[in-house]
Amino acid sequence: MTENEISYIVRKCIFNVYNQLGPGLLESIYQNILIYELEQNGLNVKSEVKLPVYYDNKKFDLNFKIDILVEEKVVLELKSVKELEAIHYKQLYTYLKLSDKKLGILINFNTTNIIDSIKRVVNNL
Repeated sequence: MTENEISYIVRKCIFNVYNQLGPGLLESIYQNILIYELEQNGLNVKSEVKLPVYYDNKKFDLNFKIDILVEEKVVLELKSVKELEAIHYKQLYTYLKLSDKKLGILINFNTTNIIDSIKRVVNNL
């Protein structure tokens, strides 16, 4: 499956979770329910994926984690904040670079319109 095909299924799952739960819950609740929904849709999902940081050709294991990794290709970064800020996009882009992944999806569940709160971030896609 390509990143774009995975993205299509992920978006469907995000809509399902949002439509059933609504806004205003903790990020961890959305994360657990979204993982369940993704798995129910046949996707291979990992959560809290440890990611080493390399600096000056040295590996640092700093307990840095990706929220959700789908099919070993797409990074999901979940938020439950008043509004997405520029730093959230930069944060996801950094995750993509460090993990050598091409596509990330930034999701803010604390919104009145989920369509406007799902953002794609690409790294050489």
